[in-house]
Amino acid sequence: MAKARGRGKPSRRREKRAVLGGGRRKPCQHCRDKIEQVDYKDADGLRRFISDKGKIRSRRITGACRRHQRQIAKAVKRARELALLPYVNAGGREDGGGRRESRDRDR
Repeated sequence: MAKARGRGKPSRRREKRAVLGGGRRKPCQHCRDKIEQVDYKDADGLRRFISDKGKIRSRRITGACRRHQRQIAKAVKRARELALLPYVNAGGREDGGGRRESRDRDR
């Protein structure tokens, strides 16, 4: 006779998943400091919200609230447009990166 799945006591996997996901969120630093509007001219302050590759970090990582995360994203994009922040990391990839053309392979 085949064993019935999903009956009986719950698996440990579910229990662990509930424990790992349950934690306190970081408080929004802008709300805590009572900052109404994020300034695009504050390049040093905006660098904290950009990864090493130049991507804008998510709310989950930065701890910003929804309102301030939208303002941060808009400010970062505006600062990039005015060349206050880089679009990508200046160092780039260490291995050279990118594709090589076929004529480079013959050398």
